[in-house]
This record gives sequence, C-alpha cells and structure tokens, in this order.
Amino acid sequence: MPGRWGFRSNLWRDCFEAGLLGESMSQERAVPANAVPLEELSTWPEELCRQELPTVLPRLLSMYQHSDNWIEHIQILKIIVEMFLPHMNHLTLEQTFFSQVLPKTVKLFDDMMYELTSQARELSSQNLEIQTTLRNILQTMVQVVGALTGCVQHVCATQESIILENIRSLPSSVLHVIKSTFVHCKNSESVYSGRLHFVSDLLQALFKEAYSLQKQLMELLDMVCMDPSVDENDGILNMVIVIHSLLDICSVISSMDHAFHANTWKFIIKQSLKHQLVIKSQLKHKDIITNLCEDILFSFHSCLQLAERMTQSDAQDSADYRLFQKTLKLCRFFANSLFHYTKEFLPFLSDSCCTLHQLYLQIHSKFPPGLYAARISEAHQAEIAGAFLVTLDPLISQLLSFQPFVHVVLDNKLELPCELQFPQCLLLVVIMDKLPSQPADVQTLWCTESQGSEAATRVSLLKAIFNSFEQCSGELSLPVHLQAVESKGQAEMAVTLYQHVCVHLCTFIASFHPSLFPELDAALLNAVLSAHMISSLLAMDAWCFLARYGTAELCAHHVTIVAHLIKSCPGECYQLTNLSVLLRRLFFFMAPPQQMEFIQKFPPKEAENLPLWQCISFQALPAELRKEAAHEVTTVGTGLCRRWLSSSHTLGKLESLNTVLSALLAVCSSAGDAMDTGQQTVVMEAGSQLWTFLNTNMVTGQPCVQQTLSLLLPLLGFFIQTLEPQVISQVVTLQASILKLEPPDHVRLAVLDFVSSIGKLFIPQAIQDKILPNLSYVFAVLLADSNWLVEQHALEAFTQFAEGTNHEELVPQCLSSEETKNKVVSFLEKVVFVDETAAARVERLKQEKGIFWKSLDKVVLEAKWSSSQPYAKRSRVQFPMEEEYRSALQAASGALDAVELLLQKSPAPDWFLMKMEMLQERIDKLKRRVL
Repeated sequence: MPGRWGFRSNLWRDCFEAGLLGESMSQERAVPANAVPLEELSTWPEELCRQELPTVLPRLLSMYQHSDNWIEHIQILKIIVEMFLPHMNHLTLEQTFFSQVLPKTVKLFDDMMYELTSQARELSSQNLEIQTTLRNILQTMVQVVGALTGCVQHVCATQESIILENIRSLPSSVLHVIKSTFVHCKNSESVYSGRLHFVSDLLQALFKEAYSLQKQLMELLDMVCMDPSVDENDGILNMVIVIHSLLDICSVISSMDHAFHANTWKFIIKQSLKHQLVIKSQLKHKDIITNLCEDILFSFHSCLQLAERMTQSDAQDSADYRLFQKTLKLCRFFANSLFHYTKEFLPFLSDSCCTLHQLYLQIHSKFPPGLYAARISEAHQAEIAGAFLVTLDPLISQLLSFQPFVHVVLDNKLELPCELQFPQCLLLVVIMDKLPSQPADVQTLWCTESQGSEAATRVSLLKAIFNSFEQCSGELSLPVHLQAVESKGQAEMAVTLYQHVCVHLCTFIASFHPSLFPELDAALLNAVLSAHMISSLLAMDAWCFLARYGTAELCAHHVTIVAHLIKSCPGECYQLTNLSVLLRRLFFFMAPPQQMEFIQKFPPKEAENLPLWQCISFQALPAELRKEAAHEVTTVGTGLCRRWLSSSHTLGKLESLNTVLSALLAVCSSAGDAMDTGQQTVVMEAGSQLWTFLNTNMVTGQPCVQQTLSLLLPLLGFFIQTLEPQVISQVVTLQASILKLEPPDHVRLAVLDFVSSIGKLFIPQAIQDKILPNLSYVFAVLLADSNWLVEQHALEAFTQFAEGTNHEELVPQCLSSEETKNKVVSFLEKVVFVDETAAARVERLKQEKGIFWKSLDKVVLEAKWSSSQPYAKRSRVQFPMEEEYRSALQAASGALDAVELLLQKSPAPDWFLMKMEMLQERIDKLKRRVL
C-alpha cells in the first residue's frame, strides 16, 4: 500500500524527462509536450490544449495504461477529462478515448473497492494507519466518480443528437461504477461492523457523486439515438445492456432512496418504449416485470404497515400520514409503470403471466376484507383503493385477450395457499364482469375448457369460479363483506361474499353469449352435483335466476333434464339430494302449461315416477293440478304401502318403500289442504301399520330402517290430532329407547319433529304414565346434545311444545340440569353468546380452513358412494358368465403370485415399475366400470 500511495520521484520518467525549454507560450513554436511536467499541463490555456492534443493525448493514454499507481491514475484521468476532452472530436470519442481509458478505470475502481472491503473490518480508533488508508481510497474513488461525471457532462454539452455507438463504452462503464458504489453504501453497516462513523462523511460524499453521475447519465441517454448505419445487433445490444444495468441498480437502491428509485424506473420504462421497435425481442422482460412487481408489493406492504400503525395509535401522527401518502403515490406510480410496460410488450410476456397473477392475489390477500388482510381503518382503505387498487383494473382488462394469462388463471392444476384462495375468487369475478364487453373470441377463450392436445389444461371460467368459491369457507363463515355496486335510488351497502358472487354471476348469465350456453349448462350442473354444499347452493341460485330470466320453454327443458337425472341415480347419494332440491326450486318457475306437460311426461300415478314427486312441492301447482296430483300420489303411495305390508317385509324392499313414504310426506306437507278426510285417514292408517314393524334393534343396526323411521315420524306428526293414543305411546317409547343407543343426527332431528307436534295434544289420563316420562327424557337428552344443529332444533321444538302443551308440569322435568335451564332461558330471551373477540374468531377460522380443506377430498370420496342399503344378507343373484369371471380372476391372481416369487429370487428389471403402474391403471379403470 505505501508504494501505491507514495509519489514517485520522477513522475514522467519515460515521457517527459526534460524541463521547460521555452520561456514564453507566445513563441512561434510551442513547447514540445514531452518536455512538460504533469503539473504544468494542468495550467495550459485552452487554445494550447487544443493545439497540442494530437501530440499529448497519445502520451497520456500510454502512461495511463502502464501506470500501476492509483494517485497517478486519477491525476492523468482528471487532466485528460478537464484539459483535453473538450477539444476531442465527439464523433471519434469512443475510438480515441473511451475505449482506451474506461476499461482501465473500471478495473481501477474495482481494485479500490476490493481493498476497501478487505481492510474495512480492521478499522478501529487505535489503527490510525488503516483509517488513513481507507479514507485515502474513498477520496480517490470520489475523484474517479467525479472524472466520469465530467465525461458524461462533456458529451451532454455537445447539444447534438448522440449516437450510442459513438460512446458505447461510456454508459456500461459508468453504470458498473454506480452499481458498485451503491452496493457498497447499502452494505456499509455490515462491511464496517459498527465502525462506520470513521468514514461516514466520505461514504456520503461517494454516494452523492454516484447519485449525481447517474442523473447526468440518464440525461445523456435521453439524448441518445440508434445509428442506422451501424450493425443493428451491436446497437441493440448496447442499449439492452444499459437498460438491464439500470434494472440491476433499481434492485440495489429500492430501499435507499424512494424518489431516486422511482426516477430510475421511470427512465427504464421510458427508454424501453422509446427504442421498443429495435430492442423488444432482446429485453429481459421477465426480469423487468418481476422486479417491478416486487417493488409494487414492497411499497404496498409498507403502505399497509403505516396504515396499521396509524390505526392502532390513539394520536394521529402527521409525519406517518405524510409518509403514508408518499408511499401510496409510489404504489400508484409503479402500478401505472407496470400497466404501460405490459401494454407495449404484451406479446413477449408469456412467462410473466404467473408473476402478474400472483401480484394481484398477493395485493388483495393483504387488503380488507379477507381473513389474512391487514387491520386498517375504513378511511385508509378508501384512500388505498382510490389511489392504487383502481390502477390494477385496466391491467387486468388488457390481459384478458392474452392466452397465456388465461391459462395461468384457469390452470386445472392451480394449487393456491389458503390466503390466496379468496383473492382468486375476487379476480375471477372481476374477469367475469369484464367479459361481456369483450369480443366473442375472448369470451369463448375464457368460457370454454382447453382441448386435450394442449400442454396445459385449463378449466372454464364458470367452473373455476365455483371451484374457487368453495375454497373460501373461512370468508363465507365470518362472513366477510364487500361493497355492493351502487344502484339508482339505493344507498351503497356492504354485502356478503355469497351475495357478491351470486349477483355478479347472475348478471354475467344475463349477458351470456348464446353460443356458449352448452358451457353454462355443463358448469351449473357440475356445480350442483358438487360435494360442497355452498357451491351447489350457488349453482342452484344461478340456475333459478336463469329459469326466471329465460323463456318458459327453457325452464321446462331444464326441469325435464333434472328429472331424468334423478330417475337415473342408482341410490342414495349427495348428488341425488342436490338434484332433488334443484328440481323442487325450478318447479316453482314453470308456467302452468309446462307443468301440465311435466305431469303428462311423469304421471304421479305411476310408481316409477314417485322418486320425482317426492322432491316436488305441490304448492308450486295451480289448485286443480295440485289436488289431482296429490290424489294420484296418495292413491299409488298407500297402495304400495299395503302391498309391502302384505308381503314378506324384507329389508331389501325397504328402499322403495322409503321413496313412497317420502312422496306421501311431500303431499301432506305441501298439499295437505288438497287431501280430503278419506285420503288423510288412509295415509294415517298406512303409517300406523308400518310403525308396528319397527323395533329398537332394527333402527340402530340398519341405515335403511333409520331412513324409514325419519320419514314415518314427521308423517305421523302431521296426523297427531287424530292418531290413536296407543300409537303415540309406542312412538314415544321407541324414541326414548333409540336415543339411549345414540342414533345418527338425522334420526334425532326426526324425533324432534314429532315431539314438537305433541305440544297441542291432550294426552289421556290412562296413558300419561307411559308417555310423559319418556317425553321428558327425550327432551332432556336432546336439549343436552353436543351437536349444535340438534341442540338448536331441540330448543325450537321444546319452545313450541312448552307454549302449546296442557301438561305444564312436564316442562320443568325436561330441564334436567341448571345448564339446560340457562340455555333455554337464553334462547327465549334471544341472548347471543359472544365468547371470542373478532380477532380470535378470524384466527380460528384461518386454522379451521387449513385443516378442513386438507381432509375434504377424503370426506368427499367416502361420501360419494354412500348408500342406505340394508346390511342384511340378500338372496343370491345369478350373473351370466360368473364362472368365466372367477376363472379370469384366478388366472390373474396366479400371475401375481409368480411375479412375487421372481422378486424373491432376483431384482426386477428397469421397466418393471412402469408396467406395474400400467396394470394398476387398468385395474382402477375396471373398478370404475363395476361401480
């Protein structure tokens, strides 16, 4: 180091050995350059510098190249820049100066930076030599940056159009030095390990010089144009290198100076657009988009943190609010920059669509009202939404027609973490709102599924909405509220997520392109058949809107399709339940002529149609049709009950009997006024006779018998006033016995349905001892039930019973404990129990969402093939070719045994696993065919 920093005794040993030979600068012949000391050169007048430029410059450049002394380097560089650069031909600057000096200057700067970093940890108050050395290095680095600034200023001062090729070494060299400086300043805390104060003043000076240099360079580059006569690839590459270097600097200074950071981004976008035609295929678009999105997210999170701090603070801090506003403006600036860049370079952004998609999701995951959102005031929410979020809307609009973006958003294999599922749902709704104003081909792109030949499979927008919606269980449970669209004459109000999606979905359906109706039908039906109840209900609501909005013929067509699907269901399953609810709702929207046609297609007097009529509310029919249909169902239903009673009472036939009972119950509950006394008597007698065949063991051991019980109880409750006291006694006694064995929830709910109807019944004295104790036991058990749904229904049933009963002494007997008494009193007084804070509720829902979603697929798989068939043995059914099946399976089993023996003897070949997987796929396919 001393050798580097000490002045040499003879500075000009090779080039300038002699002293001044002339006495006057005005002599006819100028003093030879090689006879002038370096110090003397710095005093030369401008005219002499211009005259001696051809002689002096080569000598100076040679010395610069061969010198190994940092001080000497900077002295020579400063003399060239200050004294001779102004007289150089600006068209030949690259060849005569920049290409010869700047590479060595960059290496010089890198060497100094290495020395600085290497020795920084040895800095201390005792080590004065290191202090001096480091400060000297920093001072020299400041001078180097200053010399580069002089180069840039000179080029700018030409006031002419600057061709990049004529200065190609300058921008890249300057940007290298700037980046190196900023990185060192950014890492100074760790580099100097707590001893920064020894050099902080010089570091600050170095940063300011680099800051000024970059501003000057950007001013210079703003004047640059591409030379059409130069090889196009060279010019393009130079400009691309400049833009990518500035991009690297952006990532360094993002947390150092927000204004400077923003100005650098502004310059990058401006230059990219200015030279778009020639550099568009060479730019690293993915890196630019990624960095811009990262800066947007960083600024947005900073904005939210400030808003949270102000919300939590009692006193309003004006400094925080000013910073909040500045950060919000920065967010808006970055978002607008992203919009302009994507608008101009969209065809090149295929691999950036995932980044853009994630940007939207990440922003909305942290913004209210999501479960994972920051807790900020409504005023701050409004400011952020009005200044920043609105800029994302046009970004989505311009991405709608871009097929790679469509594939990313609708990817069939898209797996999002819990915190991004709600934003995905919001994004899909936004897209759905925009599609009606798009061309038909864009609508088709979003609303149709991709073909199998495509590399990435995508689902349709509607299917994606239903899939996304069902993943928002936490937001639906809380529930979160969103701002509704303002309507004329109506005040703006907050709506739940369900309302938000449903309204927008129905609006979309109203504007749906006719050519896409098959896609709509398929999406709605697929969602109705979903195992997720909330998704199925949403599809039903949308379908009902379609039934009201469309023609009567369209509604009738849909009803017919649903009816055929119900009849084709092989047995009890959640899909059948969902279709039954849909048929019941759609039937109300049918016009009377179409209802008549339905009756003609599916006559209620035919037993095979009872699975349909058990789903239908007879209230949907006009009076005459209601009476006629109720009569036919009653007649055929009671006839089938009598046939079962007169048969062998096998459990195998109980499923068809349950369908009959369900149809009779539908008549009694929705068309009881249309039944005459005779019909009511026949139904009641059939129910009473069926009851005598039930016992506790059958109910607890057979699902199909449990279903029979669940239908008989409300059916008998309908005739409670005319039911034989002995039958009532049998029913209550059996209920008490069943409850001791903890039956399924649907049986308990059916029990509640019956006992609630006993309230207005006067029980004869003769059987009170048999009924009342069992009745109080039933209420006591169900009021203490651990299932919240059963408990709620128990409170409602007990209230109904207590208000109507003549046996008031029974009421306190049902309240078996103090806890039950308090529960009933609170229910009657409509007391709401709030045992958790809003924040605790949100955290609980987050945890539940994560847990439930992981296990949901398993639950769906188990529920898919549920059946209420009896467990009892059935008579054996003979199948054709049964022996052939058995023989084939034995052969397959023997082949597997042979393979197992081979594996015990020697290792399997490489292709073995692949073949086994293929066999497994074939086995799975055969199993699905059997099911």
